[in-house]
Amino acid sequence: MLSRMQTLGNLFALLSLLCCVHADVVERFEDVPECVKYFYKEKVPEWGASAPGAARLCHRFSNRYHFATLYDTNHRIAVYAAYKFQPSNGGGREKRWFVEPQYLSRSDSQFKAEGVAALQLVDMSWQAEMKEGYWLGKDHPGVYQGERQALNEDYTHSGFDRGHLNPNGHHAVPSRNATFTLTNVVPQNPKLNQDAWRIHESRLADLFRDTCSEAFVLVGAVPSAGDWIVKNNVRRVNILEYLWNAYCCVDNNGVPVQSGGATARNTGANRVEQLSLDELGEFLQQFSNSPVGALFYNNCRA
Repeated sequence: MLSRMQTLGNLFALLSLLCCVHADVVERFEDVPECVKYFYKEKVPEWGASAPGAARLCHRFSNRYHFATLYDTNHRIAVYAAYKFQPSNGGGREKRWFVEPQYLSRSDSQFKAEGVAALQLVDMSWQAEMKEGYWLGKDHPGVYQGERQALNEDYTHSGFDRGHLNPNGHHAVPSRNATFTLTNVVPQNPKLNQDAWRIHESRLADLFRDTCSEAFVLVGAVPSAGDWIVKNNVRRVNILEYLWNAYCCVDNNGVPVQSGGATARNTGANRVEQLSLDELGEFLQQFSNSPVGALFYNNCRA
């Protein structure tokens, strides 16, 4: 009798777990409450949403979500990452680089052969949490991990840093660790990454700690027209032309108290330009044939 009760208990526990697991790749951020919360008042930007190959990732680590990314599978860099600032609690720098398992299970040709949209279907038998590429390869030998996302080896000897969009220094552990997914990095000029952009991120952290009850942040990349990291004569990762970010700072009542944006050309010029949200929208409009729209609800106005 005890053995049967234990079996039933284990079954109920398993069913309970299965009912609460969410896919890492989602059709709409709005469909996942734990993921859409990273956007101010749950307003998801229109910017980049209609780009060919755009996919929506809810980054899962230690069995919970930590931030959201609109990922450009054609360029293998993010359109933007969305997160809420957290004061750092230390914890050092993650030494591993993760990939997204549910995002590499089958090839585009397999999806097309089955008559379904490649970016709306994932293999749910694969884990939802990000995992280090080495160990994922051990779990699934023979499966190529880099069909629709960048790999660690793409950056090796490329001359570019693995530049975080969502910076690890804007988080406490374990969200800090979760930023070390390769879908959250871009090929960044080393001088810019280690100097002007790093200083900009640090100043934002000071501002958020001193001024905001909550700070909602978007950090994005504008791809270049034709510059790529090339491996074995294959264009692997687009070398972005610009970095940009935007923030909406609110008080204890959720009322906006400050906002702003910034851009930086991805070169050794090592310069960050501060902008208002309106100015940032005008900047991004240069790279879009459709209206950019507000990056935050009501453009972060009270």
